[in-house]
Amino acid sequence: MKLFQFLLILLARRRIIFATVLVTVALTFLVSVLLPKSYNATASVLLNYKGMDTLTGIVIPSQLLPGYMATQIDIISSKNVAGRVVDRLKLASSPEVLERFRASTGGEGSVRDWLADLLLKNLDVVPSRESSVVEINFRGSDPRFAAGIANAFADEYQKLSVELKAEPMKKAAAYFNEQTRLLRDNVEAAQSRLSKYQQERGIVSIDSRVDVELNRLGDLSAQLVAAQAQAMEAASRQGMALGERAAESPDVAASPVVQNLKVQLASAETRLAEVGARLGSNHPQYRSVRAEVDKIRTLLGAQLASASNSVSNNAQILKQRAGALRAALEAQKTRVLELNRNHDELGVLVKDVESAQRAFDAAAQRFSQTKIEGQSEQSDISVLNPATAPSGAAAPRVMLNTMVALFLGAMLGLAFALLAEMLDRRVRSDADVVDVLQVPVFGVIDWRAPTPARRNPMLAMLPRRLRLN
Repeated sequence: MKLFQFLLILLARRRIIFATVLVTVALTFLVSVLLPKSYNATASVLLNYKGMDTLTGIVIPSQLLPGYMATQIDIISSKNVAGRVVDRLKLASSPEVLERFRASTGGEGSVRDWLADLLLKNLDVVPSRESSVVEINFRGSDPRFAAGIANAFADEYQKLSVELKAEPMKKAAAYFNEQTRLLRDNVEAAQSRLSKYQQERGIVSIDSRVDVELNRLGDLSAQLVAAQAQAMEAASRQGMALGERAAESPDVAASPVVQNLKVQLASAETRLAEVGARLGSNHPQYRSVRAEVDKIRTLLGAQLASASNSVSNNAQILKQRAGALRAALEAQKTRVLELNRNHDELGVLVKDVESAQRAFDAAAQRFSQTKIEGQSEQSDISVLNPATAPSGAAAPRVMLNTMVALFLGAMLGLAFALLAEMLDRRVRSDADVVDVLQVPVFGVIDWRAPTPARRNPMLAMLPRRLRLN
């Protein structure tokens, strides 16, 4: 269908279109006038939410902000808030409301829940797109009643937000209080075990004792090494001093007495040689000098034996000293190991005390924080603009409804015109002949029905016979 054909159809069916538009607009206007007036009251609340709790300083991730706004909207439009509004305004105590409740529900259910559902049907919560302001809209037939309901929703939402924040903190504070007592008992028990262990072991400061004993162990180890070296040297000297070449031993030869006796012996032997050269062996002087030489040699042998015994005794003393140092070193090792074991056991007890103390401190801090939060009545919500009684009705909008009805009536008239044309199709142009009959058109006769002559109204009032004449 071409545009020209469509326009011809609309022109031919213009009466249907005009009638449809007129009926639609008239009905809409009549209904809009007859409908009861509805007033819309708006209360604005500001959510002071910046991602950080002003009391605790805990930062909330920014990903939770959209969820926070949606949660607050759900709280405002919840049945709990609506029920609190009913209780605050004492709506359930009105005899008229009770009568309407019985007529509507037959007395089944609760008046409070029924009123809460009615309030929620007329409530509209609209969040702002780029701010933290939320508008609470309520529609009602009375402007003052609508404003009161909107303000009541804002106030009860603010109170409920404080309760929802404080109530879990009060329960958490009670839990942390009990845990704090248990942890305090654990700290006292751990401290008691530590004190008892220190008293049983006589430990005042385990670290200083370990340092002293370790230093002593190092000193004993150094002394033992030195004593062992001395004992080995003394044993070597002892072996040389006790042999056949004892006189060549440095320790024996270094003796002043031995050296003096050797000098005396050499001098006496020299005199003996001189006397033997001059006198015979039986001469009294020769025998006297020989007896002196024998005496000096005897004394020298005795002194050599004494020096050898002295070296041997020194070696035995050094050996015994090394053994004593070795025994003392082993005892010191045992003592150090015992101290280390005591230190480890004491360290375990100290760590138990520290762990219990840290747990107690953390629980005490959390208890104090939750107790403060539970007693806090601060809220992140504040009423920005309280609702006022609107001066004009929000519905029905007569002008807007009329304009919408005009548009819808025009669309509906076009639809009725096309439907009527489809039910009674007529030829209105040469294009219709070509489309319907599928035959070529050779010519078109432009015929129009004659228009009746206009009559004078004055002549119409004359009698018919006079008009015929």
